[in-house]
Amino acid sequence: MSLNPILLVGGSGIVGQHTARYLRDAHPDVPLLIGGRDLDKAQRVADRIGHAEGVAIDLAAGDLGIGDRPVGAVAVLFTDQRVAGLRFAQGRGVPYVNISPGIIELGPEVAAYIHRPDAAAVVLGTEWLVGATSVPALAAANAFGHVKEIRIGALLDEEDAFGPAAETDLERQTQVMAAALERRDGAFIWRTGDAATSRFRAVDGTEMEAFALSTNDLLGLSMATGAPDVRFDLSIGVSSSRRRGEPLSAEILIEISGTDREGNPLALRFAVVHPGGQMPLTGLGVAMVLESLTGLGGQAPTPPGLYFPYQLLDAGSYFARFKQIGGSIIDLKAEGQRHETVSMEQIVENVRSRAWGERRHSDK
Repeated sequence: MSLNPILLVGGSGIVGQHTARYLRDAHPDVPLLIGGRDLDKAQRVADRIGHAEGVAIDLAAGDLGIGDRPVGAVAVLFTDQRVAGLRFAQGRGVPYVNISPGIIELGPEVAAYIHRPDAAAVVLGTEWLVGATSVPALAAANAFGHVKEIRIGALLDEEDAFGPAAETDLERQTQVMAAALERRDGAFIWRTGDAATSRFRAVDGTEMEAFALSTNDLLGLSMATGAPDVRFDLSIGVSSSRRRGEPLSAEILIEISGTDREGNPLALRFAVVHPGGQMPLTGLGVAMVLESLTGLGGQAPTPPGLYFPYQLLDAGSYFARFKQIGGSIIDLKAEGQRHETVSMEQIVENVRSRAWGERRHSDK
């Protein structure tokens, strides 16, 4: 299909380069605009990607500094306090995704959408690693009749790659924001002080100190599953793989509890892991969201509306691409049992099998 260039604002950064590479690998003919403040750096990235052009971005300009050249979609990969990227996309009637604003910063983008709801699709993209948490959690939740609690523990290796924009975002969301959102007993509350700290076990069983973080996963998972208790905690330290003397990895620990479709207790714990750290997964999520927005995935382009990333990501396609780039799902069984690398389908089947086994045992 013919498509105007996709504009990656911040495309010369680490996430932008991963996004551009995944788009290029899957869609060799799609033109890309690599936008950045440093034109020379943006052009160097564009030259490496191929079929791409570097452009200088000016967020103070209504046209972002690129004039009247056509654009097919816009992805903003750093905090845009002017909401310039969204206003530009709405003016052109093209879809838009931004991955940086925290929960308490959604107001400007939501207001811009409300003002022009029919202009184009708008994606509130600040899920942890853009789908790497929400898509697996929702897939696993399908094994439940009722979800009572979802606990997310994200482990970010202290040696993981941070671009300047990502470091600024994390600092703002963990230090400047004084409270973090949690859903408890069906109510959304703010965790502050000691209540904003916690601990969780990494893949290798090591207990990690963590702190609460407000990601859109918390809102999306609460609404999609109806779970009355949902929390998200982040730990920055040594990843399980690096403790084994291997390269660092990104870990997302997902725990879900509730009941099966017959009302019997049910629980599972598994991990989403990538040996390249956080940036490949973030780049993959942005690339696949852009594919959905523009119709590159083979479906019709996403119609105007306000979306979270997981609403645009087909789970089967996501897990296939996730595996292709080196990601893995690890079934974290009961203490003393050997952990296994499995598919997401096996996670769901395993938890159903455990529920059947527990029911059979209780019936004896």
